[in-house]
Amino acid sequence: MRIHTAAATAALLLATLTACGGGGKGDESDAAAADPAESVDCTSQTIDQAEWTEHCSDEVGTGGDGTEDQPTEFKFGETYTWPDGLKVTVTEAKIFTDYNADMFESADPAATEFRLLLKLENTGKAAVDLEELSTIIDGATNGGSAASTIFHNGSQPLEGRLAPGVTATKTDDSVLETMYGKKIVVTVQRTSDDFSLDYPEFTGEITG
Repeated sequence: MRIHTAAATAALLLATLTACGGGGKGDESDAAAADPAESVDCTSQTIDQAEWTEHCSDEVGTGGDGTEDQPTEFKFGETYTWPDGLKVTVTEAKIFTDYNADMFESADPAATEFRLLLKLENTGKAAVDLEELSTIIDGATNGGSAASTIFHNGSQPLEGRLAPGVTATKTDDSVLETMYGKKIVVTVQRTSDDFSLDYPEFTGEITG
């Protein structure tokens, strides 16, 4: 009788341990399924930018804010997204000719005067102060830096606030000596308390 009792006790113990082990695996699978971030591959080269911002911005990179592994060099027409959801695209740089004589504007034969168009889209949850943004424009062929100016006709400078869900096109006017050509690199700077923010660079050519 003692032999049969011991065997029954061992069988009961084995069944209890098996049930506990099976329940643990099920709980882990359920937890992973409940958290979509667990299934996102933050190292993928094909990951959507919005998905990357939502799930990976605090995980990728050495600084903990996800900006280190994002590309920062672009061509005109391409888009960069900051971690808070503000998107910027340098759409074009075009020679300016619509001078306002009442404002004493006129062409400078020794310089290429042009207007930069920047598309800004706020996909984040808070309004963005556009005065945080500014540009540095350098010649991309043989040096030279553009000087900032403002042409009054059609001007839409980087100022005011951009609400969540809103897209706007702003202008940035500059003058570059003709000796430096028309190929330029535009660096978009952003003033912020977060000193880890990147400054994207856009390469293109002044047209028109």
